[in-house]
Amino acid sequence: MASEAPPFWWEKPDWRVLALSPLSAVYALAAGRGMRRARREKIEAPVLCIGNFTVGGTGKTPVAIALAEQAKRMHLKPGFLSRGHGGSFAEPHVVDGGHDSARHVGDEPLLLAEHAPVAVTPNRAAGARLLLEKHGCDFLIMDDGFQSARIHIDYALVVVDARYGLGNGRVIPGGPLRAKIVDQLVFTSGLLKMGEGTAADAVVRQAARAGRPIFEAHTEPTAGEHLAGKRCLAFAGIGHPEKFFDTVRSSGGELVLSKPFPDHHFYAQDELAELAATARAEGLGLITTAKDAARLRHGAPQDFLDSLEILEIRTVFELDHVPGRIIEETLDAWRQRRLKG
Repeated sequence: MASEAPPFWWEKPDWRVLALSPLSAVYALAAGRGMRRARREKIEAPVLCIGNFTVGGTGKTPVAIALAEQAKRMHLKPGFLSRGHGGSFAEPHVVDGGHDSARHVGDEPLLLAEHAPVAVTPNRAAGARLLLEKHGCDFLIMDDGFQSARIHIDYALVVVDARYGLGNGRVIPGGPLRAKIVDQLVFTSGLLKMGEGTAADAVVRQAARAGRPIFEAHTEPTAGEHLAGKRCLAFAGIGHPEKFFDTVRSSGGELVLSKPFPDHHFYAQDELAELAATARAEGLGLITTAKDAARLRHGAPQDFLDSLEILEIRTVFELDHVPGRIIEETLDAWRQRRLKG
């Protein structure tokens, strides 16, 4: 389940969904109207948005990183726009990975900042201007913001998790959808099916009928061979921690204990002490995600960090040419926008 969301969102609809259906209808109406009527400022650079239809982790951040790396191979200078989860800056702020903590800028921006400049702000237009004027960026990638951005999006790539799909298919608060699919597909340029599973097949067919291109990708560890045969206590505070636990297993690690925490969780000292004590008592290695490590970097005891294994992942597209195609289509849309004025 997605830890930001109630468990019933990812189960077959029941009485709770029925009870919340009037609120879901109101939310869906407002969300759809908001997307259609939003005034979107046109930025003087191509804008590629990596979004999702639902609340909960679908793997957008590794996708954004993969596309930024592709943009660099095409001699562009990408920059990221992020709202930041829990960020505390009133004005647009460019992340300093050496000094900023996750509490100030969010965990995902810290990961993105390892690859390109990141402007953290709810005002994405102001963040875009900062990246263009002060950091020389010429290609902008929005990590999320598909439904709420107030800047013009040249290409919207929506990521759908193949294992979890759209959950129960209902709109907030009865389910995880941020708006009706029909309303969101209007603004979708392409759909990326992430991972293996059949839960997303229905929305994939719907997107295909709407004429949207369908791409596929998966994540894999960047270096997981050293886990082979290692007895592990894995912990994660991400949207779908079960996916991380499965990755530990598929990398050859013996997952003896797993500890899920809420998404974007900031660990208390007693929680870290308990994890460390359990690992010592059972003779296990501690392992977590790169996102969790970003949150732990400022505040966790050094001996805890020294004992921690970090399993990093990357996005791999099923067809090698797809990242380049997405970048090119974003550039084409931007050129057409400029011609139209």
